[in-house]
Amino acid sequence: MRAAVYDRYGPPSVLCVENIPAPSPGPNQVLVEVVATSVNLSDWEGLTGSPLYARIGGLRAPRRRVLGSDIAGRVAAVGAGVTRFSVGDEVYGDNLALMGGFAEYAVAPDKMLAHKPEGLTFAEASTLPQAGAIALQGTARVRPGQRVLVNGAGGGSGTFAVQLAARAGAHVTGVDNAGKLDYLRELGAEDVVDYRRSDFTRLEPFDLVLDLVARRSVFAYRRALAPGGRYFCVGGAVPTLLGVGTIGAVLGRLTGRRMGVLAVKQGPAHFMPAAELCVAGDLRIRIDRTFTLDEVPQSLAYVGEGRALGKVVVTPQG
Repeated sequence: MRAAVYDRYGPPSVLCVENIPAPSPGPNQVLVEVVATSVNLSDWEGLTGSPLYARIGGLRAPRRRVLGSDIAGRVAAVGAGVTRFSVGDEVYGDNLALMGGFAEYAVAPDKMLAHKPEGLTFAEASTLPQAGAIALQGTARVRPGQRVLVNGAGGGSGTFAVQLAARAGAHVTGVDNAGKLDYLRELGAEDVVDYRRSDFTRLEPFDLVLDLVARRSVFAYRRALAPGGRYFCVGGAVPTLLGVGTIGAVLGRLTGRRMGVLAVKQGPAHFMPAAELCVAGDLRIRIDRTFTLDEVPQSLAYVGEGRALGKVVVTPQG
């Protein structure tokens, strides 16, 4: 099978498309003929090996040769013990543990997959497992009238989070670069901020800050919170994450705020509700661009450099 592989951390140029043996499913695993794989920031981090947590399990060299976790496709074979799926079933899921989505075939644990809704294309379904779960969990406690800020609002998780918070009745502020702000207004953001021109931590404080690109000082984030407010980050620079998990936790407790790293739960139970909202027309999926397998390096650069508005999808069979 054809796959985009890499053997050392580095820029997109370290990737190349090769013919490698197709994997075989083991017990409780499914072999998926991949139709679409969405690109996540975690793929960019896994490619570059930065931040340092991206090297867990492979400090000097990548643990997996093929990136790509959010897959959608058809079941090609099932391993022993698999009863939920049969050959030919259309499935989607988050394969973060095994990766392999930037290839014509990928093996995934059956517990991480769900049947693809008929109302979604393969490309649309592939956008949801990671980004949908993050957005749902990050906005789960939003209430009408609250002030919510999403930093990195123009990316995959951010565009979902803006919609979910607005749908819950919050006053939403979206932060991203200037080219994405008009679309954030379309999604329901009442206020938008170009991070290159304004410092959102000096605005009127918020009840919730969901930070998808954490890079700032923990003290700046504390300043952005109203009494009783919550700050959650998902990924970001290691010093920021350490600061939020230590100083931020203590500082928040002392000042009546909550600060922490969002521990995102994985699996169908956590992304299927997003798919249901999409099928019902209550949540919009924006696919910015679609790339072929040969264009995986360009797709990763497009996401890693912050240019994507919504999600980016790779079609390995295209």
